[in-house]
Amino acid sequence: MTLDRRMTPFDALYLRDADNPKVKIESVEGVKEPEGMFLKVMMVTESMLVFKAWKAKGKTDPWQVHDDHNSAATLLKGHLRMVIGDKEFFCKPGDAWQHPQGVWHMSEALEDCELIEIKSPPRKTWT
Repeated sequence: MTLDRRMTPFDALYLRDADNPKVKIESVEGVKEPEGMFLKVMMVTESMLVFKAWKAKGKTDPWQVHDDHNSAATLLKGHLRMVIGDKEFFCKPGDAWQHPQGVWHMSEALEDCELIEIKSPPRKTWT
């Protein structure tokens, strides 16, 4: 049975960052996440979800794959090791990447990291 992970678009045209709660992430794509992972949903529209994420130094996102969306992200702070398919990248602030639908990927925070990610269509992949 596939869960319906569609997110409802926000009515707001503008949201203040300070008014959005930062939440602790327990799992992503059904895989338990390590301590030190946080997320803040910034905006949800009919076609996309934008969120800010924090990952503490040394924390690793386990291997995962998206079966119902694509995502793109940019690193704001820190350094991140990213593996997408069979390619490895070392990301610095300002670098961007994508996780195409159906492609396995993982990441490791080499320093405390902050990033912005966009998912299209909007899907809630965390608990």
